[in-house]
Amino acid sequence: MSSTIRTSRLAGGLLAAGLSLAALTGCSFSSDNVSCSTAGSCTVTLSGEGAEADILGTTLSLGGVQDGRASLTVAGVNVSCGEGESVAAGPLQVSCSGVTEDSVELTASLN
Repeated sequence: MSSTIRTSRLAGGLLAAGLSLAALTGCSFSSDNVSCSTAGSCTVTLSGEGAEADILGTTLSLGGVQDGRASLTVAGVNVSCGEGESVAAGPLQVSCSGVTEDSVELTASLN
């Protein structure tokens, strides 16, 4: 019986640690290549029109790319950025580090 209790406690502790880590990173996603640090910033690549990511409690989506500028919606606010540019939108500061004909790589952090 003590073995069962110990196993339950261990499983509960591991689950709590996993949930704490998920809350700490603050990122979930429905697109490829999301990476978050514990310092409160996430790097994401949005590929294709309509690609979305939920970063630090804020939804980002790619509207499209035209003339080297990515059209983004951040927490309902429409912004655009080119490679090397940063924009403030809602609670996030977004820095576009790479823009191709159909994707954008960006880093988002809390303002």
